[in-house]
Amino acid sequence: MRHYFRTHMPSGEVLAAADAFFPALQLAPSPGADRGHRYAGPLGAVTIIAWPEGGHYTFVEAHTNQPGESRLDRNVKRFFVALHRMVDPAHTLTPTY
Repeated sequence: MRHYFRTHMPSGEVLAAADAFFPALQLAPSPGADRGHRYAGPLGAVTIIAWPEGGHYTFVEAHTNQPGESRLDRNVKRFFVALHRMVDPAHTLTPTY
């Protein structure tokens, strides 16, 4: 699956946050990512790529090797929420129903 997110954080900070988040899920860094970081473990493999986009945004793209909505995909979404909370700690989630 491919997931993406835009943030105001610089790409170096995004990759540092990924280095702190994914090893906690027993995903070890592994070689193979050109512009980002790759992690692999019992849940599967994920590649996090971050690059500056036009203006003041950083585009973050995550590729997993899992089909459908796996545990790894849910954890990628949790990582994106963690990035959002780093930028805006006062943000609270509100239901849309």
